[in-house]
Amino acid sequence: MLDILKGAGLLIYPLGLCSFIAVFIICERLYSLRKGAVIPEDLVDSVVQGKPLVGGMHSVLARVLEFSAEHKSDPDAIKAFARLELNRMERGIPYLEVIYAAAPLIGLTGTVTGLLQVFSQISPETGLPDPVAFTKGVALALSATVIGLSIAIPSLVAAGYLQRKVENYAVKMDLLLERVLTRHGSKPTV
Repeated sequence: MLDILKGAGLLIYPLGLCSFIAVFIICERLYSLRKGAVIPEDLVDSVVQGKPLVGGMHSVLARVLEFSAEHKSDPDAIKAFARLELNRMERGIPYLEVIYAAAPLIGLTGTVTGLLQVFSQISPETGLPDPVAFTKGVALALSATVIGLSIAIPSLVAAGYLQRKVENYAVKMDLLLERVLTRHGSKPTV
């Protein structure tokens, strides 16, 4: 394992940074996008049934409902605030997209530079490399690509999952907001 990290050369540092950022964003977004923090069931039930709002007062939906109560006469402002809250829920996900695009390219750069070093060690007299050193050098050079892909694949999966989760919340909040705007006497056109 240590040989693989050594094989990446100096590019292990940007790859490590990509890995750290990806893990941080994934963990933070999974925590922030849990159902209780976005659309708690008790608050949804209160909106659907038209009862006084109970529970989940520190959630995204609670902030939207609080804003709508303060701005009953301005449905456009309420919709804009809801879009702003949805935008906040997407925070960090675009960075995951950059990471899953950049990590394999950084790894490929490490592979190319490693292969250049391996091929530069070919003996000028014989024109042949030392077979053992050549094989080991190629294997180490490819390790940067392996590391880049091992960062990119989980980032790709997590970005897709988190984006879909935000889209599902957006649809649910849109329906709830439509119900709230109807109660305020506005015609919803979301």
